[in-house]
Amino acid sequence: MFRLIHVGVYVVGYLLLKLGKLKTLMKTAETDPRKAEEESQIFVKQVMTGILKAAGVQVHVTGLENIPKDTAVLYVGNHRSYFDVISGYAYAPGRLGFVAKEEIRKVPVLAEWMKLLHCVFLNRSNPREGLKAILEAIGNVKNGTSMWIFPEGTRSTGSELDMLPFREGSMKIAEKTKCPVVPVAFTGTAEVFEQHFPRITAGEITLHFGEPFYIADLPDDCRKASAAYVQNRIREMICEDLGLPYQPAAGIGENGKES
Repeated sequence: MFRLIHVGVYVVGYLLLKLGKLKTLMKTAETDPRKAEEESQIFVKQVMTGILKAAGVQVHVTGLENIPKDTAVLYVGNHRSYFDVISGYAYAPGRLGFVAKEEIRKVPVLAEWMKLLHCVFLNRSNPREGLKAILEAIGNVKNGTSMWIFPEGTRSTGSELDMLPFREGSMKIAEKTKCPVVPVAFTGTAEVFEQHFPRITAGEITLHFGEPFYIADLPDDCRKASAAYVQNRIREMICEDLGLPYQPAAGIGENGKES
């Protein structure tokens, strides 16, 4: 429990101390949103790095060289833990927003920081509002802010390879903007918190950025099932990181096509 208390005190204390900074940046955003976003990115990356340190988590990052440096991208990752978001934000370069669940919009202070970062709140129970969120994310990418999405829609609770199905609608951001897709594989994150809830356990996690691809460059069958395709790419990366032989998920062929 000590680490959980340590992390909680760190996060709450830091956010309270920076309330003045938040108000200043919100005012700056009215006249210079780019400056407000860039300063917010620096602040939030510091907070996320601090959380990892307070939790005693060592992050092994591979594939940073795969991330395009001259364009916004769509990061697509598997999702088992809150520490996916924390480590992703700490290490992904450049301007970055997350597609988050609608409920987070109601969290005081945190929601305001996320708005400054151009995070998008997705209402999964209202298709019309969900479409608005995806359109907002598309606009962010066109304006140079990379977006991160977890197509499973929620955290999976099985083993590393027991991912929930990736939702095809999540790939609309890349389809409409023609931006590169960067697959991201997390391993070990659930072992830090979710599998020991309410304790936080120090440990090692792996954050693996895969080679980018463009949906338009995929074969027709893969392009029509691009979410399944990227899920299998991530599955292959997880197997590599765990030292396991690769096998496609049941019902999905090597290229991501349903079989």
